Amino acid sequence: MNWDLKAMEFTTKKLAGIGIFILIGESANRNENETSCNNFYRSFNTMRSVFGIILLTIFSTSVFAQWVKQPVDTKASFRGLSVVSEKVVWASGTGGTVIKTIDGGKTWKVIAVPGAEKVDFRDIEAFDANTAYILSIGNGTSSRIYKTTDGGTTWKTQFTNTNEKAFFDAIACWDAKHCIAMSDPVDGHYLLINTTDGETWQPIVSNSLPAAKDGEAAFAASGTCLIAHGKGDAFLISGGTDAHVFRSSDRGKTWSSAATPIVKGTSGSGIFSIAFRDKTNGVIVGGNYEKPNEAANSLAFTRDGGKAWSEANGLTGYRSGVAYIDDRTIIAVGTNGTDISHDSGKTWTKIGSEDLNAVAAKGKNAVWAVGPRGGVYKLK
Repeated sequence: MNWDLKAMEFTTKKLAGIGIFILIGESANRNENETSCNNFYRSFNTMRSVFGIILLTIFSTSVFAQWVKQPVDTKASFRGLSVVSEKVVWASGTGGTVIKTIDGGKTWKVIAVPGAEKVDFRDIEAFDANTAYILSIGNGTSSRIYKTTDGGTTWKTQFTNTNEKAFFDAIACWDAKHCIAMSDPVDGHYLLINTTDGETWQPIVSNSLPAAKDGEAAFAASGTCLIAHGKGDAFLISGGTDAHVFRSSDRGKTWSSAATPIVKGTSGSGIFSIAFRDKTNGVIVGGNYEKPNEAANSLAFTRDGGKAWSEANGLTGYRSGVAYIDDRTIIAVGTNGTDISHDSGKTWTKIGSEDLNAVAAKGKNAVWAVGPRGGVYKLK
């Protein structure tokens, strides 16, 4: 009996609202001496079993991924989040509060930074279990930068803003000694400072950042309106009257800007978060936080390092934080829930309705989010 088994192909299938693209092909030629079908059926059944296991794994990851709230003894609201590893995670928030775990969330240390009881730490950059920067927001001296090198036991005030017009939003670091921080525009230009020794901060006097429009500013919503990437890239995003991505390839000395399709024009609309997968591929999310269920013009991607941005769809509302989990998996959070994509942003699925401000990841086993009222969550 002649057997000529052409490729068996399983193409686009949609399972429980999730687009899973699977292509399985097998081609086999049997000699005329193969007189029994048993070998084929055994091979087919084996292949079907393996396929089922793979499909179940994908299905489980997509459908059953959910946030698990962590038992952290605080009512502080969090917007700063830094995931160092699967074991070490830091977060920062209101009331001068910082929290830290060094065992993957089994236990948490709640830290009250001395003298900072009235400030809101909107951003945190951590490097290990001992070293972290925190940035507080506000006009005038409310904007500060602190650093710890002993796990939060002591904190040193490294920078206190003295410009009454300045309102600092975020801090970003390339390593423990080289960081940049930014304020909303002062006299039409964003105010930038940096450190090159991990101790002292100074203005970036050679800043060529393009002028901001009247009413254009950054959102201190998730600590990701300013990010550092690679060895020297920096990105700053804006909202309000306009929605730009400003980019630098020399650690903030020179800048260029790119227009985006993200919604703009009101004080609550614009770009709220940016993340990059590699040198060229990045994502921005946003919307209008005053209309959290509106998803139009809230997502865009770049394929050229931030020079141009293309509109995309799939989110289910305003999003204040976005992160890459791996090369294909992206997660975005906001006040009305979470969206996740397993195909680089082509399709999205909503996986929860928790009120979240920020999200960060170090691989699939270390995906964390924070929100109001002591909200700290791990993705399971």
